[in-house]
Amino acid sequence: MAKTFHEYLEQCHRTYSCIHCRAHLASHDELISKSFQGSQGRAYLFNSVVNIGCGIAEERYLLTGLHAVADIYCESCKTTLGWKYEHAFETSQKYKEGKYIIEVAHMIKENGWGANEE
Repeated sequence: MAKTFHEYLEQCHRTYSCIHCRAHLASHDELISKSFQGSQGRAYLFNSVVNIGCGIAEERYLLTGLHAVADIYCESCKTTLGWKYEHAFETSQKYKEGKYIIEVAHMIKENGWGANEE
């Protein structure tokens, strides 16, 4: 049986999808940085994402200090993907507020990627 997603991203654009169920997660245009670290390795910071659910925010000490973050999960398969920055306590980290971290281990690239693109 086919799964239905809340939102499909344009097929002509490079997208990131859930590696477990292939639900669209983000457009490459929403990527801010590839220089983040998640609990399971490398992670990317996105301005916006789709087809995710959000847990309750809690304070956590991350590599860059204290933040209020909420775990995010795939709406389709319920896999935890990363987190949303709800609040940054340090002024230098305020740019992260309202942004999303998705761990590379939970994403797959789809649509229009060249062979040498990371």
